[in-house]
Amino acid sequence: MPQNQDKSSYLSVFREFESGLNGQSQNPVHGLRTSAIKQFESLGFPTTRDEDWIHTNVAPLTKLTFGRPSETDIEDLASPVPDLGCPTLVFVNGKFSANRSSALDTLPEGVTATSLREAIDSGNKQIIGHLAQHARYDTNTFTALNTAFIDDGALIHVPVGKIVETPIHLLFISSGTQTISHPRVLLVAEDNAQVTVIETYVGTGNYFTNSVTELVAGDNTVVDHYKLGLEDAEAYHIAAMQTCQGANSNVSTHSVSLGGLLVRNEVNAKLAGEGCEATVNGFYLLEENQHLDNHTLIEHAQPNCTSHELYKGILGGSSQGVFRGKIHVHKIAQKTDAFQTNQNLLVSENANANAKPQLEIYADDVKCSHGVTIGQLDEDAIFYLRARGIGKENARNLLVHAFANDIINRVKVDPIRKHLEGLVMNKFGNLAKTALDS
Repeated sequence: MPQNQDKSSYLSVFREFESGLNGQSQNPVHGLRTSAIKQFESLGFPTTRDEDWIHTNVAPLTKLTFGRPSETDIEDLASPVPDLGCPTLVFVNGKFSANRSSALDTLPEGVTATSLREAIDSGNKQIIGHLAQHARYDTNTFTALNTAFIDDGALIHVPVGKIVETPIHLLFISSGTQTISHPRVLLVAEDNAQVTVIETYVGTGNYFTNSVTELVAGDNTVVDHYKLGLEDAEAYHIAAMQTCQGANSNVSTHSVSLGGLLVRNEVNAKLAGEGCEATVNGFYLLEENQHLDNHTLIEHAQPNCTSHELYKGILGGSSQGVFRGKIHVHKIAQKTDAFQTNQNLLVSENANANAKPQLEIYADDVKCSHGVTIGQLDEDAIFYLRARGIGKENARNLLVHAFANDIINRVKVDPIRKHLEGLVMNKFGNLAKTALDS
């Protein structure tokens, strides 16, 4: 039941978690957990007085007691993306489920897709050496909390020169009443490798998912990453993703958020090698009283790098959307080419969007730009379509379809793209009907 709690309840759950590990002081991540929980205790939870959280109030996460899920909280869900047909690792309440996973034996020789716990237990020092080295937990409360609870998650390792033709799907299922899980993903693609990874989050209940993903791409490596947030309408979801790119690499990330009561997505991209390229895209469709906060940082740390960022959102009901994106160009990063855009479409009088794009440039030979739009559907465009015999509802649907597909058409995995098109139009149909009836 709801109680007035702050970080003390999370510290209590950590003590219970740690005692269940039977004092694994020799475990390679034991010291990491201990350091992270101390950092969490020092940081505490952010408030709206903090600049980075000014529009997002996490008080519900301090007033509810979220406990570790039990086996009775687990239930199976139908496949969230039909006909995906690729190697799939399934995690239930943050723990790997081997019997629900499939087709892992179809991966190319040398490519690893496994449970993070298995990798930790086997002492895989080369890969575990990347763990918590990119997603910083010294300043981020929720990353610190996730790091403190590292126990299981996904490890994907693509060796030098390996090309993985089919996507690798990571399916995270959460279930229960006021339960919490801390999924962790570590993706390491070495030089001249190529891979596509999909993270999907689904569930039932008012659970709390606190996830962290670290993506490391070597020189001349290509990685496409998709995150699908299809959470329950009562769920809480806080996520951090950190990418680190080598020279001449190409990494694209696509974040799609269609569910969740309170959602915060942080996507940080570090262009750490010369001549690399990053694409950071996002799409969100909010209804009723959903709140979504997208925070992005694209860090140009070397010369001759390019980044493209496009986030688009549709907001209905009394939902609130937040976008805060920063492009940071280091002094050494001459010849940077960076572009950032956020577009918000309000389909309800009570919906609200806050946006703050930022450029922080210390080099003098760069080409950088940013822009934001917040508005409603173009009435002239609706009138134009209606004058040609198209009904008002269909005219709105056509315009929204064009708005959303600008992002969705960039999804290269056909089953995901087709499924998202259907989800978006079905969800917007409900929003449009409410708007037309009002």
